[in-house]
Amino acid sequence: MRILLVADEPCKSYWDYYDESKLKGFDLILSAGDLPPEYLSFLVTFANCPLLYVHGNHDAKYQEKPPEGCINIDDRVYVCNGVRILGLGGSQRYGFGEYQYTEKEMQKRAKKVRFQIMRRHGIDILLTHAPMRGCGDQDDLPHQGFDVFREIVTRYKPAYMVHGHVHKTYAYDFRRTRQVDSTTVINAYERYILDYPS
Repeated sequence: MRILLVADEPCKSYWDYYDESKLKGFDLILSAGDLPPEYLSFLVTFANCPLLYVHGNHDAKYQEKPPEGCINIDDRVYVCNGVRILGLGGSQRYGFGEYQYTEKEMQKRAKKVRFQIMRRHGIDILLTHAPMRGCGDQDDLPHQGFDVFREIVTRYKPAYMVHGHVHKTYAYDFRRTRQVDSTTVINAYERYILDYPS
């Protein structure tokens, strides 16, 4: 299963320099937030596969203009081709914008989806906007990760956690992938192609 992961900034190779061959062969697209709704609508149209997304901290515009043809999986477990994907978008609360949460608020959201996780006997991918605390996040409050994401990874052992929010240009030591126990953590900034094993 070939999955396109996107977050934070549109990929110029797909968007500005479109070539139909570049979006062929994907079975699924996962958006980790902070992308223009028009871009997501474009991707889902020309890739001709499902696109699932969570909200980033800059996605208040989705309330008036959600991306067409795409599926919001915030606060739910969505099963696509047998892959169980839990969505928990948003970032640490640093102001009064939409899709910002304190650690306690994110813990409440995670608690509410436990029944869905149990009913589906676990999760395969955790899709978030913010990273987990201490794994690819930063020290400033807006870009700190959530401790509860580490708890979810430790408890349910998904094969992958996919996030955005921390841009490649934010740090000289940017790393695309990290390992937390048996879970591969991927920063989907701009784009990343994941070949998910059958």
